[in-house]
Amino acid sequence: MMSGLQTFITSALTYLVAIGILVAIHEYGHFWAARRVGIKVLRYSLGFGRVVWRRMGKDGTEYVLSAIPLGGYVRLLDERDGNVEPRDLPQAFNRQPVWKRIFVLFAGPGANFLFAIVAYWVLLVAGVPGLRPVVGEVAPSSIAANAGLRVGDEIIAVSGRETLTREAVLNSLIQDLLDDGQVVLSVRADAANESQTLPRDVYLNLANRSRELTEPDALFKGLGFHFWYPTLTGLIGRVEADSPAASAGLLPGDEIVEFDGEAIATFMQLVRLVEPRVNREVDIAVKRNGEIIRVQLRVGEQTRDGKSVGRIGVGPTVPPVPASMQIVERKGPIAAVGGAVVKTWDTTILSFKLVGRLITGDVSLKSISGPIGIATVTGVAAQQGILVFIGLLALISISVGVLNLLPVPVLDGGQIVYQLVELVKGGPVSERAQVLFQQVGIVLLILLTGLAFYNDIAQLS
Repeated sequence: MMSGLQTFITSALTYLVAIGILVAIHEYGHFWAARRVGIKVLRYSLGFGRVVWRRMGKDGTEYVLSAIPLGGYVRLLDERDGNVEPRDLPQAFNRQPVWKRIFVLFAGPGANFLFAIVAYWVLLVAGVPGLRPVVGEVAPSSIAANAGLRVGDEIIAVSGRETLTREAVLNSLIQDLLDDGQVVLSVRADAANESQTLPRDVYLNLANRSRELTEPDALFKGLGFHFWYPTLTGLIGRVEADSPAASAGLLPGDEIVEFDGEAIATFMQLVRLVEPRVNREVDIAVKRNGEIIRVQLRVGEQTRDGKSVGRIGVGPTVPPVPASMQIVERKGPIAAVGGAVVKTWDTTILSFKLVGRLITGDVSLKSISGPIGIATVTGVAAQQGILVFIGLLALISISVGVLNLLPVPVLDGGQIVYQLVELVKGGPVSERAQVLFQQVGIVLLILLTGLAFYNDIAQLS
């Protein structure tokens, strides 16, 4: 078990690795495309801050590596940036036809999409492990319960799209939620006897609830069902340092069998008893080496979703998932190409839909994550193995590509819009208009970055 400092260091390092890889790929896309169409590249730079390495290539390009790998850029020869030697004018970016300029601008995001295809291909060939989407809990009077979803149902398709894993169910639910809110779940009642159980359809009406259900951790809670997981008992798997449980002498391997007079059967039952007892002294019965030990502790306090809830600082022992609930999605090298392309395409379209719904207010602004949130996720993914980390890299790479294609002047998408306007009007956008749009774009990015940091900090509090 890693300490908080070790977790922070792991998250920070994996975040730097992830961003460094994806920035290098993005900028190499611009670099490669410029070279292909005869535009001179003056500098290919990765990172910012103090320069730690530089080399002048025989091609006249300066290659630079800086200390902080959180950015990068490709500087192209352009008369707008300074005087250009007459012999180099044919290689200047601003002297190129519009299609060449658009090609170079799109190549950065295009490289991110191509990386995602390659990453998903690797995953499909290696085999993507997942869990079967079997329902383990349905809340009474919830959307799922009213629609007829039952415990033990396996979701085999969402609106006609096959769903082998829980991840596939989640992606399809979000897609339908953003489209029209009409979701059809095809389910099989007995996951253990596939050939003996006929599928049936369950209809969920989620219209006008997209904003509510896209808040963090709100989707399945709002729908009223959760997937099956092994039952977590009161058996303690970890005890946090300097926590109420540690002060009371609780140890990993202890089993909490009674809490404040209530018998404990599951860990979630323990959580429900702890949360409302902030700063209260409680009596606990613990089974240790076959003997019952009674201890007292004072329940601590933490803030969650703006509310004060109790905590004692223990985590459960997670039992292994049985083989019957595990699934590995694997394809041959040829079939995996199509699967990787489809996965990248579907994720890209879904990302654009999410951005569009954010603008219209149909998706919660709380769903936007910044560097802190991304670093946390990459750190967790790195601990779960290289395949999980590659999958996360593919997802972030698509997000980088989509972000850069947005029609914001300081991004590739905004520059592409300038070129299209020039193509239509027969002349470049005026300098005054470019400055105005640039200022608007900077303000939008500052607001977006501030919102992302706010959400990250709110999630940590």
